[in-house]
Amino acid sequence: MLSSVRVALFVSLLFAAASTVAQAEDASVKTRLEARGIKYVVDDDGDFKVTYSYSKESRTQLVFVSGGTESVGGFKVREIFAPAGRVQQDGIDGDKALELLAESRSNKLGGWELAGDVLYFVIKLPDSIDAAQLEAALDIAAETADDMEIQLSGDRDEL
Repeated sequence: MLSSVRVALFVSLLFAAASTVAQAEDASVKTRLEARGIKYVVDDDGDFKVTYSYSKESRTQLVFVSGGTESVGGFKVREIFAPAGRVQQDGIDGDKALELLAESRSNKLGGWELAGDVLYFVIKLPDSIDAAQLEAALDIAAETADDMEIQLSGDRDEL
């Protein structure tokens, strides 16, 4: 009985420590966004949602900064992602997918990915980037995704 109490206590402490680390990561994004005066909301997944307004074109574009990081090869990586289209609704077929792959090859930062039925422009960067670099990545993701949304859906502005 005593050992199961210790295991339960250990597991509780482990979850508390993981939660504290996640909150620290979230705080670092919050600090960088606020340092650049970027308005955001935190969604249900813990991602930071930024809405870009292109008043000249009467359009908006959503861009997200992942609320967490992943470790890969000793790097802490954070994703910036922006939706650009819906596979079924926008007719993204095999030919268009090959075109997107070719475009990803020429992009210097970021590439196209599918998640469910949504096409995203995704930039994966070391989490050590500063506030200005984070803002630049957000700008690139927003512009690239919105340009593709226009190509795919014309005047519709749903994402």
